[in-house]
Amino acid sequence: MTTKEQLDERYGRASHPARRRARWIILTVAAAAAVVALSWLTVSNSADDVGYDETGFELVNARTVTVSFQVTPPTNTAFACAIKALDEDFGVVGWRVVEYPASETVTQAFLETIPTVAQATTGTVHSCWAR
Repeated sequence: MTTKEQLDERYGRASHPARRRARWIILTVAAAAAVVALSWLTVSNSADDVGYDETGFELVNARTVTVSFQVTPPTNTAFACAIKALDEDFGVVGWRVVEYPASETVTQAFLETIPTVAQATTGTVHSCWAR
């Protein structure tokens, strides 16, 4: 046995197979737990997602915009959508939050009117969420 091996043995620097195996087991369990936790968060967050697609807008007059869109909420879940009107500099000139009741219909189409404080150039859905 060399001096280096003797010193490693004396001061606990020698690698023991049982310690090495225990480290790998702990690391594997921690990694598996992290994967399970992240998977659960992803699934639970996406279960309440309310998807939406804008289908158009119309500038009715200088103070009114209509926005048409389709929403796909989870079945039998009430939801709300924030709809906004923007000017040519993308400033918000109109904003409205509309609440919708729960329904068994998977995809629903809506046409909402937004009053504005100035001339708008577009109308859009800002976001939708489950209530």
